[in-house]
Amino acid sequence: MAEERIIDPGAQESERAVEAALRPRVLAEFIGQQKLRDQLSLVLQAARARGAAPDHVLLSGPPGLGKTTLAMIVAAESSGSLRLTSGPAIQHAGDLAAILSSLQEADVLFIDEIHRLARAAEEMLYLAMEDFRVDVVVGKGPGATSIPLSLPRFTVVGATTRVGLLPAPLRDRFGLTGHLEFYSDGEIEQVLRRSAHLLGVPLESDAAAELASRSRGTPRIANRLLRRVQDWAEVRGTGRLDLAAARGALELFDVDRRGLDRLDQAVLTALCRRFAGGPVGLGTLAASVSEEPETVETVVEPFLVREGLMSRTPRGRVATPAGFAHVGMRPPAEGLLFT
Repeated sequence: MAEERIIDPGAQESERAVEAALRPRVLAEFIGQQKLRDQLSLVLQAARARGAAPDHVLLSGPPGLGKTTLAMIVAAESSGSLRLTSGPAIQHAGDLAAILSSLQEADVLFIDEIHRLARAAEEMLYLAMEDFRVDVVVGKGPGATSIPLSLPRFTVVGATTRVGLLPAPLRDRFGLTGHLEFYSDGEIEQVLRRSAHLLGVPLESDAAAELASRSRGTPRIANRLLRRVQDWAEVRGTGRLDLAAARGALELFDVDRRGLDRLDQAVLTALCRRFAGGPVGLGTLAASVSEEPETVETVVEPFLVREGLMSRTPRGRVATPAGFAHVGMRPPAEGLLFT
C-alpha cells in the first residue's frame, strides 16, 4: 500500500512543530513568487465563485522553495483536506486506486516527485484527473472484469524538481503549470523577519542580511539557519540574534560567505584540487566525496552552476575561474580548462 498521510494542523509531531508553525497558511502570507501567486489566486477565486474544486496544479522548481506549502494553501483556501503521497511510494496502480477511492469532495491530493510515478499508476492518474473515475480490475486472467468507479471532484497538486522527466500526456492534464524561482536576498530577509516574529526572537537587520546572503535563495535553508543562529545566541551569545551570533553560528555549521555548505565545499575542492578543474565525470566526482551521484547532481550542482563556480560540458564537470578563486587556487592557463 502506498504511503499516505492526512494533514491535521492540530496533531503535528513535536519535532516538526517549529517548521509547521513557520509555514504560511494562506496565499496572502506567502512571500515571493509574485507571478505564481497571482496565477494561483485567480484560479482559487474562480473556483470559489463557481463552487467547484480548483483545476489541477503542477509546481516545478528546486527543493525548498515552497511547493508543499503552496499545496497546503490550495487545500486551505478551497476548504478541502490535504492528502500527501509521493511518486516513489506509488509502485502499482492498485496503490493509487486505494488513495483515489478514499478522496472526498474538494480534497487536494499532493504528489511529491510526481515524475517518479510508476507507468501503470500514471495511466490511471490520467483518467482520474480528466474524467474523475478509475477502472478497478477484479480477478485475473481471461475472467478478469473491469469495474468503473466514479470519483468526487478533487484537485491534484503535483510537485517535481525535474519537469522534463514528466510525460507529456500527464503534464497536459494540469490546468496550471507554475515554476518557482530562487528568491532574492530581499525576499529572503522578509521570510527571516516573519519567521523570527513567529518564533518570538529578536532578529537584528544586519543579522538578517547576513543570513539572507548565505541562504542560497531558498526559504527552507534560511529558516534552518535562523534556528541554528537562535541556538547559538541562546547558548553562546547574549540571546539576541545579532551579527555576531549569525557569523558565529554560520562558521560553526560550515556555511561560507557565499552559502556553500560542507558538501558543496567538498565537491568544489575535489574538482579543483584532485582533478585540476576537470573535466571529470559525475560518478567519479561523487565517489571522491563519498556521495551518491544523484545527490551531487540534484543538490550540489544546481547551486554551484548558478553561482558560476562550476560548469557542465559534454566531457564532464569543470571548475570555472571563480570556482578556483573560491577555494584559494589559481586556474590553469586560459584555454586549458574547456578543451
